[in-house]
Amino acid sequence: MITEIKEYFSKGCGRCDRFATPDCSTRKWIAGLTKLRQLCLDAGLTETVKWGHPCYMFSGRNIAIIGAFRTDFRLSFFHAALMKDPEGVLEKQGPNTEYPDMLRFGHDESVAALEPVISAYLTEAKSYAEAKIKPPKSSRTVDLPDELIDALDADPELAEAFHRLTPGRQKSYAINLSGAKKPATRITRIAKFRNKILAGKGAMER
Repeated sequence: MITEIKEYFSKGCGRCDRFATPDCSTRKWIAGLTKLRQLCLDAGLTETVKWGHPCYMFSGRNIAIIGAFRTDFRLSFFHAALMKDPEGVLEKQGPNTEYPDMLRFGHDESVAALEPVISAYLTEAKSYAEAKIKPPKSSRTVDLPDELIDALDADPELAEAFHRLTPGRQKSYAINLSGAKKPATRITRIAKFRNKILAGKGAMER
């Protein structure tokens, strides 16, 4: 994965073999992605790279992240439970996502059309970070072992698949891993669980 922000806008994220080729999704949506980037910078956010994507921060907290796919590109908000979404434009990432957290674009021109809304939502998200307001604890929240959190941070594909799991399946991995006394054992188990998580299965499913 990339570590320099300029690479994302010139080559892609580095997560697949389409990296630095004309077929990379970032090439298809470069005009819209560049506009989103400018809006985030204009909002006073700090630009960094996380999980191979442009991530924008304020007051030490992640605010939003940009992503490009074959069929669309997106601006996703962290701490989505706080967002009021008065325009009703936020969508859920998937059926198991608890709160709508992303703006999805199918045309480069869509970003300019939503510019006032995007700027207002970024300002709202900044205000929560500045005030150190956190989302209410969800009944669906699963406490994950540190080793699993580290693995998800280092492996975007795994993270995406894990967050698509039902809360029950996520909990099955948390319970299984927490049962191991040694960190090394938990790390070994995570490696063995990877394909199962990518397949959408729980820890005890075959």
